[in-house]
Amino acid sequence: MATIKLEIVSPDKVVYENDITMLIVRSTGGELGILPHHAPLVAGLVAHAMRIRLGADRDEQLIAVAGGFMEVTPEKITVLATAAEQPIDIDINRAKEALARAKARIAAFHQGTPEGKDVDIDRAEFALRRSIARLRASGSEFEE
Repeated sequence: MATIKLEIVSPDKVVYENDITMLIVRSTGGELGILPHHAPLVAGLVAHAMRIRLGADRDEQLIAVAGGFMEVTPEKITVLATAAEQPIDIDINRAKEALARAKARIAAFHQGTPEGKDVDIDRAEFALRRSIARLRASGSEFEE
């Protein structure tokens, strides 16, 4: 079975490096599936849990990314992520707390409460998407 090299890099380290059979990512333009020998491509990524397929048996590994860019060549996929975490590195309690905080801030903003007038809604929505990505990658149960 054909494979393609995947490298996921965050500002402080190489988070993941392996030969894979498929990568499924959420770009700024929608969801993409990247297979070996894919046409060259550059795409922006949004916060989500990337799905990495390692073999024909469709086993998947998830990695949380907080956004960034992806460059695809026929031989290699390079993901430059603003932040990326493998499931083992995710603090589930911290991610659940971040989810609850983001939900509360968004609700306060939309309800027009005094606390909500100082909420940066873009930042709160990003925090919500990032915490959801982290929880999905870790396989945790949570309510969206």
